[in-house]
Amino acid sequence: MAHAAAEPGKKDGIKTTLAVAITMLLWASAFVGIRYAGAYFSPGALALGRLMAGSVGLSAILVLRGEGLPPLSSWPGIIGVGVFWFGLYTVTLNWGEQHADAGTAALVVGTGPLLLALLSGWLLKEGFPPRLLIGITIAFAGAVLVGLSTGDGHTTVLGVLLCLAAATGYAVGVTAQKTALRRASALQVTTFGCVVGTLACLPFAGQLVNDLAAAPLGASLAMVYLGLLPTALAFYTWAYALVRTPAGRLGATTYAVPVLVVFLSWLLLGEVPTPIALAGGGLALLGVAVSRAKWKRADSAPAAEAHD
Repeated sequence: MAHAAAEPGKKDGIKTTLAVAITMLLWASAFVGIRYAGAYFSPGALALGRLMAGSVGLSAILVLRGEGLPPLSSWPGIIGVGVFWFGLYTVTLNWGEQHADAGTAALVVGTGPLLLALLSGWLLKEGFPPRLLIGITIAFAGAVLVGLSTGDGHTTVLGVLLCLAAATGYAVGVTAQKTALRRASALQVTTFGCVVGTLACLPFAGQLVNDLAAAPLGASLAMVYLGLLPTALAFYTWAYALVRTPAGRLGATTYAVPVLVVFLSWLLLGEVPTPIALAGGGLALLGVAVSRAKWKRADSAPAAEAHD
């Protein structure tokens, strides 16, 4: 009986790990897609087109699965994730990277998981496990090294402020998402959060129409890809994992994304990583591993949170 009782937890852990891996890989692929599509679409237009495609895909799945509207009590969190993460983060990240070199962007945007760990420890009562704080610090240093390896030194004050807005939007959005997931399903929160984000980006509709008229088919297809996979699928698998993982701990795994970006750029674009990028990637992965390690004294409180 003891073995049978442990098995579902083991299977659930495997599914959660797989969901995290899918999310990180698809978010890394998004940087390659944004690099291409961003040459033909303005930041706001690209965000709106991406979110529109994601909303259509998610809504179709929601209908096919027969899931209706989420409960009213979940809507404050859904609106928060839609406005701050799907909306604010997406637009300001696209825009900020046009005014900041990669190193500065990595430094400022990389504060997002740090802010998330502080917010989730305070507002979500997850606490501040030492292994999480140590792991995030190590991973943050690695992410900065990866960014510095491709930096060109061209950064404006606007670029720094936009990247800071993106980091803040991410942290606030994920914190709101965690509260919504206590009352609604992962698919409901992801779908309606994406719809809210789309509505928030509607002021860019005119730019999107103009850019679509001038952009080549490949760029438009890249935007649709960004909406269906790195947005719809990846944000759903993220929400699935967030239900089962403390927000601060899951946020630390996003430091693996820059490492995957370097690998995909090498594989798909022929951009050979520098020794600094490889060293930074190693540090980032080490930090992620430390943040997810099971230290008995530090993990006692988060373990309870993971069952919410």
